[in-house]
This record gives sequence, structure tokens and C-alpha cells, in this order.
Amino acid sequence: MTIKFPSRLIFSAFSLALLAGCGDKTTDTSENKQDSTVAGRTPVAMTAPKLEDTFKAEIDALSAHPQVKEAFQFIEDYDEQTIKTLIALTEIEAPPYKEKNRSDKYLSLLKEAGADSVWQDEVWNAFGLVKGTKRGKVLAFCAHLDTVFPEGTDTHVQQSGDTLKAPGISDDTRGLAILITIMKAIRKAGIQPENDILFIGNVGEEGQGDLRGAKYLFGPNGPKIDAFISVDGSGHESVTNQALGSHRYRITFEGPGGHSWGAFGLGNPHHALGRAITYFTDEADKFTRSGPKTNYNVGVISGGTSVNSIPFESIMEVDMRSESPESLVKVDTILQRAVRKALADQNKLKRHGPDLTVKIEMIGDRPSGEHPESMAIVQRGIAATQFVGGRPTLRRGSTDSNIPISKGIPAITIGGGGMGRNAHSLDEYFINKDGVLGIKRALLIVLAEVGIDDEMRIESR
Repeated sequence: MTIKFPSRLIFSAFSLALLAGCGDKTTDTSENKQDSTVAGRTPVAMTAPKLEDTFKAEIDALSAHPQVKEAFQFIEDYDEQTIKTLIALTEIEAPPYKEKNRSDKYLSLLKEAGADSVWQDEVWNAFGLVKGTKRGKVLAFCAHLDTVFPEGTDTHVQQSGDTLKAPGISDDTRGLAILITIMKAIRKAGIQPENDILFIGNVGEEGQGDLRGAKYLFGPNGPKIDAFISVDGSGHESVTNQALGSHRYRITFEGPGGHSWGAFGLGNPHHALGRAITYFTDEADKFTRSGPKTNYNVGVISGGTSVNSIPFESIMEVDMRSESPESLVKVDTILQRAVRKALADQNKLKRHGPDLTVKIEMIGDRPSGEHPESMAIVQRGIAATQFVGGRPTLRRGSTDSNIPISKGIPAITIGGGGMGRNAHSLDEYFINKDGVLGIKRALLIVLAEVGIDDEMRIESR
């Protein structure tokens, strides 16, 4: 069998991940979705978390509140429209760094849903503020606008029975859609929160984006945020309270290049890259077989112009993740050492011409950290999950919550209800099975965080 590659070789899933289950999100190949949603992300499920009586009582009382009951009924009645919103947003492309069109549309949806004010920041995060009466605390309630798919991807939603199929429909367009439904439910039920809720469609969660939207939110030009809830993917049972840290690099070996016969003996960047991978994986394999869960992956290799040319560059992109900041630094050090050893060895082998050089560029840095299950926002996630009939699990993953968690700000990531599969693939799909449970759970956690002012009831909008 003959396999043909383009002249510039690109192997975009050359996986050397030897420890399964250290992906970003949950069960497919994505960046860290919840429950059934994501591809290649299988955060570790912990033992059943303990729910404190105080928080169970809080959620039980909240769910019995007359206006919350009205909001629940609205969520059920509005579910068909929630799906229509999901479809409409999915069909607006949102490639990495090109989320503006979807951000513009989302801003209009936030305004239509009843936000007191709406705006965008300079990176195209979209905001809709629901003001509280006390205004002492700000809860950021987020879903990410971007997808992993390049510009030009067909995002038309195909429907077959109860299945909606399109790239990005679950990760994370589902999250975006339920935020709109929840704002509408709050407004329709006349709920007046005590503290501010800042609804956000944020950019740059996925791989290349490196959490840039969340980093901007918590940077010097971001808004005041005291607590953070991210809705990412589907499902209604998991609560991500632990951030999986990662380092990502683009490594480029460079040389003069030349004809494979006439210039033979020049330093070959591909040969150096091959050595670097061997040295790295041999040592990284030993290191990752014990201690805190850590993994590594060479995900992209490119370079070269033709089979009879010595390449002038050879490139790989490497991803490393760990539960432990210290272990992440150690596996990073193994990579750096392997690259420099490969460079030195290949320069010794060359017969003439200039030395090869190497560029090591960090293209991703996601911080780690974790919140204890006793933290109020985590307990509220557990209690709300139990209330809607779910079996709560605490998870570690790589989501927008990595940023606030690493800064000690109360934060969790939850799923948006329903069932998603095949995230980060053209065959991604969503089934609205028990979808309203995820929406109700999210509403309960949000209202528990901000409180309801029983002395005020706003007119339905």
C-alpha cells in the first residue's frame, strides 16, 4: 500500500501520550469538557464527595423558592428555543483568534435576554451584566466562544432524530446557549439577585488560545470578579475543582538545507528532531511511571519540502501535563535537556557547513491548583448535582477555571446538560437527554452564590 503525504509533511496526531486519561476535559479528544462531552480529556474522578448539611439545606430551600420554581418551569418550557439558540450559534464559525463574529452575535443575545448592560473588551470577550441590589460581590458566569476548528470548517448542523451533529456543538456552544436561557429564566421569573452576575462569552479557551480570554479577565484590564463558574461541554454530574496544569512548546531545528545528494553531510534538522523525540520519550517514560499523574505528547511534526531535499527546518509541538506543578517542571526539564543533547549530537555528526540551531518557543502555559471540596462554591456544585438527581464527582481538568483556581479565587467548571460526544472532531454531536437538568443545576449554583433579594421582585422582561 502506498501512502501519499503532501510535500510539507504534517502528522497532526503523532501521539506519544503514554498515560491515558490526562486530557483536558473529559471523555473524547477535547480541552476539558464535562461528563460525556470531550474527546481525549478524562479528568480523574475522585471518591464520592461529602456534602455538608448546611449546603444541602441551602440548595433545598432555594429550589423551593417560588421564583426559582417559576424559573425552573420557564427552563422546561423554553427548552425547544434553547436548542434553536444552540443551532444558530454553532453555525457561526469561531476559529481560534477569530471569534469576533460569534462574539458580536452573542452580545446581541445577551442584550435581548435582559442584561442591564452589555459590552465587549479588546480581545472580544462579550459581557452581559445582571445587577444585584447589594453589588458587593461579582460572580462571573462563563462559557467559551471559540472552537478548535479552522476557518472554513462546515459548521452546518445536521439533525437526525434526537441527534444534532456539527463541529463545536457541544464544546462549547452548549454552554453559550444555556447561559442565555438562564438569564432569560431569571428575568422571566422576576428574580432579583443580591450580588452582580456577569454573564460572559469568553474567547480563547481551546488549545491555541491558551486560556487567553480567561487570562485577560483576571489580568490588569479585566473586570472585578470574586467568584467564577464556567460551563464547558455537557452533562450534569461532574464538578471540576482541580486545575490540570500544562506546558506546550513549538520546537524548531534549523539549518541551511540543500540537495540530498549534492549537499550531503550538512546538518539535518529532521535527524536532530528524531533524536530529540527519542531522548525525550525514553526519559519521560521512566519519569512518568511513578509519582503524580503526568503525561506528554508530541502532537504535531512538520517541515521539509521534498524527499530529495535536506530540510531547512524541522518542527514539533509538544504538550505536557501534570497534577503537580513540581512534576510539570521536571518533565519540562527533561524535554529541554533532550532537545539540547540532540542538537549537540547532530552538530557533531555533520561533515561540513554551519551548525544547526534550535528555537524553543512556549506556546501554552496553563497553571494548576485545586480548591478543597469544603469550599462553598464546590459544596454548592455538589448539592445542586444531588438535587437534580445526579451523582456528583469532583474532577481535575484544564478549563478556563484554571486561571482563577491558580489565583485562589473560588471557581468551578460544570457541564451544560445533555450528552455530547466526539468533541474536537468533525463528527461531534449532541443529544438533549436530560438537558434541562444541567440548566437547572447551573441556575441553582449561580443563585446560591449571589443570593436572592426577597424584598425585591423585578418585573418580568
